[in-house]
Amino acid sequence: MKKQLYKKGLYAAMTLMAAVMFMSFLVIPGHITVYMAGDSTMAVKQVKEYPETGWGMPFAYFFDTTVTVVNKAKNGKSTKSFIAEGLWKSITDNLKSGDYVLIQFGHNDEVPTKGSYINEAGFQANLEKFVNETRAKGGNPVLITPVARRKFNADGKIEGTHEVYSAIVRKVAAQQNVPLIDLDRESQAMLQKLGPDISKMLYDHLEIGENPHYPNGNADDTHFNELGARKMAEIVLADIRSLKLDLANRIVVGTFKGNLVPQTKK
Repeated sequence: MKKQLYKKGLYAAMTLMAAVMFMSFLVIPGHITVYMAGDSTMAVKQVKEYPETGWGMPFAYFFDTTVTVVNKAKNGKSTKSFIAEGLWKSITDNLKSGDYVLIQFGHNDEVPTKGSYINEAGFQANLEKFVNETRAKGGNPVLITPVARRKFNADGKIEGTHEVYSAIVRKVAAQQNVPLIDLDRESQAMLQKLGPDISKMLYDHLEIGENPHYPNGNADDTHFNELGARKMAEIVLADIRSLKLDLANRIVVGTFKGNLVPQTKK
């Protein structure tokens, strides 16, 4: 009897030890924050601006509960004004080891007639500042080229409008060994595939009287509607996966394996 009890006790102890050893190999991811630094194409919009939608808005909903997305992007911002207005400091003051900072600028940096303008050398220096200060806090910078404007030539070929400043983003990413999401090229490819007419469906194009926020209609080839914002967010999410960033492991994955069949009334 005692021998049987001893064997049972030994078996239970070994089972418990095996379970403890197994659990020690399971790493439960800690909570992180993903900060978004950018301009109007990324920003959260006020209700009065709808259906205009920054791609950062749908992007925030693709992650599990271990991630908080803090979108600091603002309309009209360049790297220069983002720093001058304290928006960058509001990120670095709160940045923790393991956090991510997604950085997308260029639209407002590159236009000489805007107060937000900064020359090429200044743009590069600011991107390097963002990278270095993120890393100094133990964070993970990700550089993103400015998303494409919808501009086609007479032959229906998409034309780049950020060539110089996108090249600077790529240069800094290569020199500093920073993950790069080339949203400029990838969004241009999407627009080219859709063509001049269908691609309007991604942007803030409205007929007169179609939306109360734009009673006179709108023809905006820079800013997205809800569909366009989601499509751009999907490009960024796909690249996070292809770059094999740790952040990719926190993207929500569906578990449904069946076929969605529309239900018809009998």
